[in-house]
Amino acid sequence: MLQNIRDKAQGWIAYGIVILISVPFALWGIQEYMGVGSEPVAATVNGNEITERALDTQFQRFRQQLREQLGAAYRPELFDDNRVRTEVLDRMVRDELIQQVSHDMGLRVSDATVQAALLGMEAFQKEGKFDQQTFERAVRLQGLTPAGFMERVRRLLLSQQLAQAVEAGTFVTEYEKAASLRLMNQQREVSYFVVPADEFLLDGGVSDKQISTYYEANETAFIVPERVRLDYLFLDVKRAGATVDVDDEVLRAYYEDNQEKFGLPEQRRASHILILAQKDAEASAVAEAKQKIEALAERIAQGEDFSELAMTHSQDPGSAAEGGDLGFFGKGVMDPAFEAAAFSLQKDQISEPVRSSFGFHLIKVNEIKAGDVKPFEDAKAEVEREYRKEEGERLYFEMAQQLADLSYEDPTSLEPAADALGLVVEQSEWVTRDKGEGVLAAPKVLAGAFNEDVLQEGNNSELIEIDGESSVVLRVVEHEEASTQPLSEVRDRIVEILRQQNAESQAEAEAEKRKAEMLAGASLQQVADAHEVTGPVTIGRNDRSVPFELNGAVFSSEKPGEGEVKPGVVRLANGDHAVYSLHAVKEGEVDDKGVDLQAQSLRRGLQRGLYEELLTDLESRADIEILLRPTSE
Repeated sequence: MLQNIRDKAQGWIAYGIVILISVPFALWGIQEYMGVGSEPVAATVNGNEITERALDTQFQRFRQQLREQLGAAYRPELFDDNRVRTEVLDRMVRDELIQQVSHDMGLRVSDATVQAALLGMEAFQKEGKFDQQTFERAVRLQGLTPAGFMERVRRLLLSQQLAQAVEAGTFVTEYEKAASLRLMNQQREVSYFVVPADEFLLDGGVSDKQISTYYEANETAFIVPERVRLDYLFLDVKRAGATVDVDDEVLRAYYEDNQEKFGLPEQRRASHILILAQKDAEASAVAEAKQKIEALAERIAQGEDFSELAMTHSQDPGSAAEGGDLGFFGKGVMDPAFEAAAFSLQKDQISEPVRSSFGFHLIKVNEIKAGDVKPFEDAKAEVEREYRKEEGERLYFEMAQQLADLSYEDPTSLEPAADALGLVVEQSEWVTRDKGEGVLAAPKVLAGAFNEDVLQEGNNSELIEIDGESSVVLRVVEHEEASTQPLSEVRDRIVEILRQQNAESQAEAEAEKRKAEMLAGASLQQVADAHEVTGPVTIGRNDRSVPFELNGAVFSSEKPGEGEVKPGVVRLANGDHAVYSLHAVKEGEVDDKGVDLQAQSLRRGLQRGLYEELLTDLESRADIEILLRPTSE
């Protein structure tokens, strides 16, 4: 047939076909060039677009955060994806609006500020210092470039400036401070007794109809979560180091180059005289302390005894009585300035005044113990351990890259990568989206196990970095969808639930009956019968000497008038019901310190409220269009 078309497609017929084909291709090309037909838009904020791709990225990130925060309590089947996507989009719209408003107000964030924020982030630090490789790996795992992550930090810092501007303009009046503190310090006198639900917990009394009705109404409570079994390859620095070939020649060379690791460090015994002057001390106090230490230095120079002056003038309570003697110590123990001075002195030499974070010191070295290096044979096991550790750290990244490449080249099996790298394919027990054991407990590993490419397509996962020193590649070998347990398996459990609910209902009815009797004129002691009465007791707000729920109910109750009581009933956390009577209310006292603390709390609450009102007002005046299409995802 194709040959017939070719033979007949000559002359004006051929030109016609070419034109018909070319027109849509030309139009499509123009659209692409001009931006028409670009990726779908989820919302616009004053003309600025939020794309569905950006929304999807934030949505997946939010779900991952939920999984990490909730841990074993995370149940993906209980979250409505459409509703969550809508909430995430609302956040993105608000963030975009904040960025626009902040920019219009002239607020900016400098490169130096962004860099300072990055340097202070613990997630990117190694041994207490910012590490560029750690930063780049962590950012790459989030699907970002370093520049993209820095831009995200810049946006966050910019949005914080608007919040800080609101905070700076928030104040609380003296009347509000005092009134709030009086309420916080208020005390109430109460008596109560408890009607236990267990009194009404009877055997039987639950029908098949009740059981089936409860089961049908609460099927989500009996869901067995989706789960998988995994094969995986685990690589860490220790395993990488185990692949290193070593012999005595290699170890001896390492020993010679790193002898400071395999010996006893130098130690010094010193005495000191301390005149206190903390870092944040006023300049006058620092000057006075310096003058005192210089005067003592002059007296020592004129021949007075160091230890006697330490006993009478040193402000270090731990060593003054011993003539300032600190005993033996090595490096890394003392204040850095103190240590630097002590290890620069010769035996019996006395330092010039030394400023530390505690104050000013005069230091005298009394004795020096030289360091001593272990013989190679004694230190051999330690040398090999240190050598393998260092080599493991070096090799780990090379092997991790090889593992990533090999598991990608053959996505149907982990065996080739295991054979090439000397690793063992390990097997897991059942793993759910929120629970695994050992290395499989890491949230990012669990997310990788349920990635669509791994779960549905049956491929090896990408290399998943657990931290800076370990990673894993996994594949699913068995998969079970989430399912509802049959009624036969959960029947006994439902019977216990219904019995408990029935007992709690009867306890509540009995408690309400006693309250009605009190309203009719009976006292708490009269209606308590055999139940033990507690009180009268005086409690404060948030007092834990009474059940939490009872405390809340008592402080929510209306104040009793002169000579009367206010009865009430409250359900406790375990299903019991407390019957109480509120006798009196004593207003709280106000003190200056308490007022200051309460003012801080009030100000924070007011700041949050004002900032939320500001954002609501900005949204009402902005041109916001939501174009989000529901997804069946």
